[in-house]
Amino acid sequence: MSEKPILLWFRQDLRLSDNPALAAAVETGAPVLPVYVLDDETPGRWAPGGASRWWLHHSLSELSNRLTKRGSALHLVRSRDAAETIRALATETDAAAVYWNRCYEPFAVERDTKLKQTLQAADIGAESFNAALLFEPWEVKTKSGTPPKVFSPYWRALRALGDPAAPEPAPDEIRGSSAPSKSDSLDDWRLLPTRPNWANGFHTDWKPGEDSAQARLDWFLENALENYKDGRNFPAKPCVSRLSPHLHFGEISPRQIWHRTIAFCHAEDRNPFSGSAEHFLKELVWREFSHSLLYHNPKLPEACLRPEFENFPWDRSDTTLQAWQHGRTGIPIVDAGMRELWQTGYMHNRVRMICASFLIKHLMVDWREGEAWFWDTLLDADLANNAASWQWVAGSGADAAPYFRIFNPVLQGEKFDPDGAYTRRWVPELADVPDRYLQKPWEAPGNPAPDYPTRIVDLAAGRDRALAAYKGLGDTDSERSAAWG
Repeated sequence: MSEKPILLWFRQDLRLSDNPALAAAVETGAPVLPVYVLDDETPGRWAPGGASRWWLHHSLSELSNRLTKRGSALHLVRSRDAAETIRALATETDAAAVYWNRCYEPFAVERDTKLKQTLQAADIGAESFNAALLFEPWEVKTKSGTPPKVFSPYWRALRALGDPAAPEPAPDEIRGSSAPSKSDSLDDWRLLPTRPNWANGFHTDWKPGEDSAQARLDWFLENALENYKDGRNFPAKPCVSRLSPHLHFGEISPRQIWHRTIAFCHAEDRNPFSGSAEHFLKELVWREFSHSLLYHNPKLPEACLRPEFENFPWDRSDTTLQAWQHGRTGIPIVDAGMRELWQTGYMHNRVRMICASFLIKHLMVDWREGEAWFWDTLLDADLANNAASWQWVAGSGADAAPYFRIFNPVLQGEKFDPDGAYTRRWVPELADVPDRYLQKPWEAPGNPAPDYPTRIVDLAAGRDRALAAYKGLGDTDSERSAAWG
C-alpha cells in the first residue's frame, strides 16, 4: 500500500520560499501533491480580471518549473467549486491531510471554514497557515481589544507585537506524489489575451515569478529606498518598489520584505524605523490594514462603510465613465495615468489617487465603477487594497479622506510631474505644448495639441458640484492613505 500523501493547495502563495503550508507538508516526510484550482466561475467571488489572468498564467508557469526542479509537479484543475475539487482529490488519493495558506476575502473565509469541517468529518487532516500577512487580522488590536479603524493606531498596535516571524528558505527537495488523473494544461485555460493581445506591452515592464520578485526587492533596496520618502510621489522617477503584483500573487511574502529591509538598513548602519525606510515599511503595513478592514467588514468591496454615503447623488453617465476609462478626459495627468494603466497593467500610486479623485469628485461617478475598472485592468488587483483605497477617496471608508479634499489634477500634475516627462510619455498628443500649459492645455494660445480631446468637465465647476453634493454627509478627520503603494 502506497504512503498517504499530503495534498498542498496553492492559492495566492505562488512561491516555494517562506511558504508555511509547503514547509509543513515537507516536514511530515510524506509525499506531497501540489494542486492549483482555477475557480474563476465560482459564484460569490471576485473572479480575476483580465490583467490578473495574464500574470497568473506566467506565475503558475514559473511555479511549476520550480517544483519540477525539486522533484515534484503542479497538478492543475479548473472547477466551479474549488472546495469540492480539493475534497474529491483528497479522497481519491487517500491523502493524510490537506494543507493550505489562508486567504482573507469573505468568500474564501466561508469556503475554507466549511472545507476544513468537511475534511475533518471524513477523517482527513486539514491545516491552514498564514503566508500572506505579517500578522493575522485578529491579532492586531487596540488596547480595548477592537480592530483599529484608523491607520496610525493600527501601525502602533502592529509594532507593539514586535517583528513578525522570520521567513524560511525554500525546501531543497520535495517528495512528489502521483495525481489520480491527468493535470489540465495551463495553455488550455486561455488566461492570456489573443485577439487582440492587449497585454503585448506587459512583457516590457514585468516578469512574474518568485525569482523576479526577489530580484525586484534587491534592486529597490539598493537603488531606490534612500529616496523613497519624497521620490515616491513623482511618477517619472524610479523610486517605488513595484512589488505589488508579486505580493498579490504571493511570489514574495511580506515577512521577506520586512526582514530583508531591516537587514539592509542595519548593514548600512541606518535606522529602519525612520525616514524612507520607515515610510516603505508603513506602505507594507497599509496593505495589512486594508486586509484587516476587509476581514472585519466583509461587504467592503460592495457597500459604503459609512452608510450615509449610499445616498450620494452619483452621476450615472456612461459617456463620462468611458472617457475616464480610455484616458480621453482632456485632463492631462488623468489621461496619462489611465493610459499607463491600460498599456502596462499598472499605475503609479500618486496618479491612482489623482485619477480616483477626479472620477468620484469631479465627475461624480460611483466609486464602485472605478473599483471594478481597476480590478479588471490592474496586474496587482487586490480585493482588500482596491476596495479600501476607493472608499478612502470617496470619503465613505473607515479611515477616509475629508469630503472637501478634492485633488486639483492641474496642480497635482504641475507639482509631481514638473517637467512633464510622465505626462508626455503617455499622452504624446501634448508633446509640443509648453511646460506652463502642459497640465492645462485649454489655456495655451494657438491650440498646440489639436488631436487632444476637449476637457469633459470644468474643474472649478466640478469641484463646486461635488462639494454641494457632499455637504451634509459628514466629514472624517484622517491621514492621507497610501494603500495603493
